Amino acid sequence: MTVGPRSLAFRVVAFSTIWAVLALIAIYTVIATLYQQTSERGFESLLSAHLFNLIGSVGVSEPGVLTGGPDLGDLRFSEPNSGWYWVVEPASPGLSGSLRSLSMTEPIPSPTAEEVPFNSSFQRNYETKGIAGEDLEVFESEFVLDAKNRIARFRVMGNRTELEDEIGVFERRLLTYLSLFGVGMIAINAIAILLGLRPLGRVREALAMVREGTAQRLDGKFPAEIEPLANETNALIDNNRRIVERSRTQVGNLAHSLKTPLAVLINEGRALGGKKGKLISDQATAMQSQVDHYLQRARVAAQRDSVVYRTPISPILHRLVRVMEKLKPENQLTLVEPSSEIVFGGEREDLEEIVGNLLENAMKWANSTVRVSVDQTHGEDAVGMFSITIEDDGPGIPEEKAREALKRGRRLDETKPGSGLGLAIVADLVNEYSGKLMLERSAMGGLSAIVQLRSVQ
Repeated sequence: MTVGPRSLAFRVVAFSTIWAVLALIAIYTVIATLYQQTSERGFESLLSAHLFNLIGSVGVSEPGVLTGGPDLGDLRFSEPNSGWYWVVEPASPGLSGSLRSLSMTEPIPSPTAEEVPFNSSFQRNYETKGIAGEDLEVFESEFVLDAKNRIARFRVMGNRTELEDEIGVFERRLLTYLSLFGVGMIAINAIAILLGLRPLGRVREALAMVREGTAQRLDGKFPAEIEPLANETNALIDNNRRIVERSRTQVGNLAHSLKTPLAVLINEGRALGGKKGKLISDQATAMQSQVDHYLQRARVAAQRDSVVYRTPISPILHRLVRVMEKLKPENQLTLVEPSSEIVFGGEREDLEEIVGNLLENAMKWANSTVRVSVDQTHGEDAVGMFSITIEDDGPGIPEEKAREALKRGRRLDETKPGSGLGLAIVADLVNEYSGKLMLERSAMGGLSAIVQLRSVQ
């Protein structure tokens, strides 16, 4: 199956891929945001719990010295410069001393109440820099310790850089997993789409077989969505075949109805004799040739766009060569064939008409030698084509008169018998099959007539 910007498979896969990417981006954004919000809430809840635990673990002696041995249950408060600290300091007169965690090796300043005011519960939180340069989240509260209204300031600090690193690790892992999932999903989706569209490829192959003449109908079982298309195509093929047969019948009837009157005119003209008799006979003969010519064109046009025929060219060439050798035994006729069989995509009668006219013309004008060669053509403009070259060692045709020779009824030498329709019929037949007819100078000295026609497998 051909996959390109204009193919249905490409469009469906591209649309599903874009949708999958957008969906995965949305999922990533939602999960990452929810995880970040949950982590931050948990982080703040932990700091708040540590703060209340710290407040409950500190007291004041009668002389006004802060006392207590807070154990917040987290080893990080014991590791030096870990980013997790707590400190208790006097906040009113009559209170002295201070307490701090083992992790806090040097004081960490706090902003003034004017810079970061307390709320109605005498609490505040803010961000600051830690001892090792890490970002800290600080929960701070002022609390009355005894009946003498001695107030201490409690601070618990958590390592926000550590939190952000954990969030970053989670987001990177999430992105990796979603990317792998997305690639797998897109690949499976593309495979499923291509497999689902495979019946269309079977339809195309079946149509190609019909076009090449190897099949008469679209055979096989197709999915329910495609079966109506196959049935309609088969009906169209049958209808075209009926049209072709009807055209052939009408052509045959016309030829039969004109054959007898023209034969009578020719015979009567010959019987009459004289100039008038010869004129009648010649004109009737010309009419017969013209009728044959146009009936031939009508028949080819009727079948050209219908089911393609398959005609192996080797048997036809051998038969025509044998006939010409018997008619002109004095000429040497050579046939050069390719190693592989070539099949003409048209009717046998048309190929016989093309080769027969050219071969008869070559035998008529040749001095002693005629050569027929067949080969596959090469080049971008000649894909699926083959060529038949018929050469002779006769006088040839001047280049400026080659086009004149292809005109209907045009004869370059009136001394030779014929109606002048041979090359014109060949040109019309070749044109009907979208081929090429070229008249060139042969390496043998005479005319080289080259015909290019379409081949089928």
